[in-house]
Amino acid sequence: MAGPWWSQCRRWSTRCPNAGLLQTFRRLNGGCVSSLGRSPWSSGPRSEGRPSSLSTQINPNTLNFTSSLTRHKSRLLVHTLPSCCYRTIHSDAKPKDPFTLAQNDLKSLYDDIRKELFVSKEELKFLCDYYFDGKGKAIRPMIVVLMARALNIHSNRAGDLLPGQRAIAMISEMIHTASLVHDDVIDGSDKRRGKKTINNMWGERKAILVGDFILSAASMALARIGNITVVKVLSQVIEDLVRGEFMQLGSKENENERFKHYLEKTFKKTASLIANSCKAVSILVNSDPEVHEIAYQYGKNVGIAFQLVDDVLDFTSGASHLGKPTAADLKLGLATGPVLFACQQFPELHAMIMRRFSTKGDVDRAWQYVLQSDGVQQTNYLAQRYCQEAIRQVSMLRPSPERDALIRLTEMVLTRDK
Repeated sequence: MAGPWWSQCRRWSTRCPNAGLLQTFRRLNGGCVSSLGRSPWSSGPRSEGRPSSLSTQINPNTLNFTSSLTRHKSRLLVHTLPSCCYRTIHSDAKPKDPFTLAQNDLKSLYDDIRKELFVSKEELKFLCDYYFDGKGKAIRPMIVVLMARALNIHSNRAGDLLPGQRAIAMISEMIHTASLVHDDVIDGSDKRRGKKTINNMWGERKAILVGDFILSAASMALARIGNITVVKVLSQVIEDLVRGEFMQLGSKENENERFKHYLEKTFKKTASLIANSCKAVSILVNSDPEVHEIAYQYGKNVGIAFQLVDDVLDFTSGASHLGKPTAADLKLGLATGPVLFACQQFPELHAMIMRRFSTKGDVDRAWQYVLQSDGVQQTNYLAQRYCQEAIRQVSMLRPSPERDALIRLTEMVLTRDK
């Protein structure tokens, strides 16, 4: 792709102003800029409909938009996705809703988790089950289930889940929930998923122990899968969660380093779990490292986009809708994407960021600066860029309803309101 990527976006936005994510990726050779070579599953005299080497399909000049972003944040003024020429999705029909497609695989998810957490002590059991009431979004296990089925089909197997893949979906939700319990203690949060937090109801000590117990049960379930590589991959998630939390406690003086710090923290705290869970299910069904990387990169990019949108919702959604207080990040002293972008237009934010919004009135002023700037729009645009890369990656898998559902999921990530 020639030239700076924001210039490509500007040119495309005048040519294709109303194209959405799915419409964008359905545009095949329609005068758009291509970032992929020949489809790895396209038929031809030599391919006979079989996959060619995946490594030959990835354009080595694909832009590192994160690096470009940190150098040129103030110039990101376009909010429409740039052009891409991805392979057509599985059929002309609209892809199935990801939640509907994964429903059968997830219907016993919380029952299975509660079985893993079974203990004779009534209070501990109640606390462990507190968040596993079936009211969570279950985004992570849904992505894992769809990725597993897509990979199974790609690997010339039946689409049905392997027992180990099903276990990884369950483990991903357990690790995520344990991290929420611990985060609520660290942040002093009093509300989660529309109800009081464990630390608010039963105290910090019991909350820490509950999080630890959920992690230990997840570790036991992981060990039973019996694959040492999968154990290593998912163990990395635990390390990333801890490192990400430590990163959140700090900040950077230099503006470019600050944004890089923010994105790395976002990966470790949110995206690593999705990325490594996707990679883990790929390891169980396919020995090709390039396939493992596709699964990992899809999870990484969707995970970062999901958190970017979450950071936007902290400024645009009401507390009752989110199920947690708004402006929570500012009150915790955290400068997320919208604030970092707003700092380009309102340099006064720099001093507030460095003192973590600790002076009286900082939170209110920062809130107003963000709303007066294009920080929310730019963060949304950055999330679109990550979703674009997620689609580029997963489109290299053999077409299937599950693969197409993963593509549609990127649009749902961007348009969610809670």
